[in-house]
Amino acid sequence: MTIKLLVTGGIRSGKTAMAEQRAQAAQEPVVYVATATAGDDEMALRIRRHQQQRPAAWGLVEEPLGLARVLNDYQAQSSKPPLLLIDCMSLWLSNLLFAESGVFERERADFLTAVEQYAGSVVVVTNEVGLGTIGMDPLTRRFADELGWLNQALAQRCDEVVMSVAGLPLTLKGSSTYG
Repeated sequence: MTIKLLVTGGIRSGKTAMAEQRAQAAQEPVVYVATATAGDDEMALRIRRHQQQRPAAWGLVEEPLGLARVLNDYQAQSSKPPLLLIDCMSLWLSNLLFAESGVFERERADFLTAVEQYAGSVVVVTNEVGLGTIGMDPLTRRFADELGWLNQALAQRCDEVVMSVAGLPLTLKGSSTYG
């Protein structure tokens, strides 16, 4: 059974662990799609820690911009493509906002279409930005606006939406179960 699941939550809320647990429970091939880039030593350490915690059998694709291409490539390779665990939308959005002109709009639209059309399961991790204060500068406000709109668009396209609060799942859409 294929699923499209969005896992949202605050920073350090347990959303990635929740998404990984759900992917592992699916008992199908998993490819972890990482959007992070190691811009500094601290981020490089975070990435290494994440890699060490994942099951060795999982595939890995590191893609900071072209998520639609990743989904389309796996879709084209098999009639039963693997479960893609995409982590995370906030880093991806940040990468897009700093990319050259026109990349943001094209990649966002292409990604949302690819999620809808993907024949396999997709688990997407994102940060919830709608619970904080309004940013002081234009870039912070744009980031919060764009991530909020992206989260809404993904939630519409997903069968299930779960919010992680202190490591506990709060089901917002569908009937998610966690062990």
